[in-house]
Amino acid sequence: MVGYDPSTDCKNISKFQVAVAGSLSGFVTRALISPLDVIKIRFQLQIERLSRHDPQAKYHGIMQAGRKILQEEGPAAFWKGHIPAQILSIGYGAVQFLSFELLTELMHRASRYDARDFSVHFLCGGLSACAATLTVQPMDVLRTRFAAQGEPRVYKTLQDAMVTMYRTEGPLVFYKGLQPTLLAIFPYAGFQFSFYSSLKQAYEWAVPATEGKTNGNIKNLLCGSGAGVISKTLTYPLDLVKKRLQVGGFEHARATFGQVRSYSGLLDCAKQVLQDEGSQGFFKGLSPSLLKAALSTGLMFFWYELFCTMFYNLKKADS
Repeated sequence: MVGYDPSTDCKNISKFQVAVAGSLSGFVTRALISPLDVIKIRFQLQIERLSRHDPQAKYHGIMQAGRKILQEEGPAAFWKGHIPAQILSIGYGAVQFLSFELLTELMHRASRYDARDFSVHFLCGGLSACAATLTVQPMDVLRTRFAAQGEPRVYKTLQDAMVTMYRTEGPLVFYKGLQPTLLAIFPYAGFQFSFYSSLKQAYEWAVPATEGKTNGNIKNLLCGSGAGVISKTLTYPLDLVKKRLQVGGFEHARATFGQVRSYSGLLDCAKQVLQDEGSQGFFKGLSPSLLKAALSTGLMFFWYELFCTMFYNLKKADS
């Protein structure tokens, strides 16, 4: 089970192994869902309506966007920014899961609260995600810049991007969009962990494990997917605003994608989106985002629990 649980010995692995399991789960998940992430970012950054009836709209559907990206930029475009994205995922997974395990254990030892309680998982999940975000935010900005640019590319390599951005926009460019990121990630991750725990309990009630057949991997995948969809739906507008702010100062690289906008901050961005694109503008890219959230969250918890179990079995075999 994700989080400290004194009733089971399956969590008797070292904190280092917890961090490694988190990193590996992030690495594998990122490699599998990168194409959906690129499509989602393209949708979020498009000013025009996501409709085939708008002649100026470059993208209007998941399949159409996938075909267009493939035709114009080739298959490698679906993994644009993959190196910074992988660095982000590896670092984020390690910090998030390690922090979550430590915080839930601390809550259990320091208070009367059950470490598996919904509110405890929400609080610890949100705090662990904030710690992970502060650690890897520069890589998130770099990943977004790479995924957002068209052809010809403005940034050729990761090093080129870092040097160019630092020289032209200053060191704070690597923390663009941090405010909406933290505002969004706390409830998003909090809901992820708390709903994952609740859905697992509901699953175990609805589908009791029979002797010799626990279906643990299927349960982890399904409950993780459900938690991802619920969490993303509840916090999506802040994710869109974050992406818009992260490409600020990068408008010249998006000339081929249609209209561009400049925003002075979180409130200005939200105001412009509402005025120019309507309330539905806050949910551009929701479809690929929900698909991505279902896959990424489900796979994240699936791989994490799988790697933790593997480490535990290896430790048990050695002893």
